Amino acid sequence: MRRALTSVGPGDGDGGGGGGADGRDDKNADSRLWHVTLSVSGKPAPLSEVRRGLEQLAHDHPFLLTSRYADDHAEIRYWEEARDLHDAAAVALRLWGEHRSSAQLPPWEIVGLEVIDRATYHQRVAEGYGLPPAHPVGVHPY
Repeated sequence: MRRALTSVGPGDGDGGGGGGADGRDDKNADSRLWHVTLSVSGKPAPLSEVRRGLEQLAHDHPFLLTSRYADDHAEIRYWEEARDLHDAAAVALRLWGEHRSSAQLPPWEIVGLEVIDRATYHQRVAEGYGLPPAHPVGVHPY
């Protein structure tokens, strides 16, 4: 049997109640925050077009924290709310393709994905690994 890939949101879950005005209810109480790092690369594109596309993606996907880019690759970091790692990864793997046309992103492929829970993210930062949360939010060149 094939499992449907979905994000946690209003109407998702165990088929229970309808949810409040903000889209949250008891069935979403089990959702967690996941830190996602998505890496993409491909043929070189003009830096101005890459930047504009990533800025549009940040506008379309409001949880985008930061992206770094060069003419042939980019890294996107953001928080995703999902029930489990599988759901968070599924959403991340669709992000680039689903926004490619609307944000006019380069036709690059996903070459890397890391999804970690909030506790692991904060543990890494505390131990000095990875980019600290103080890294400027937004779209930045490498």
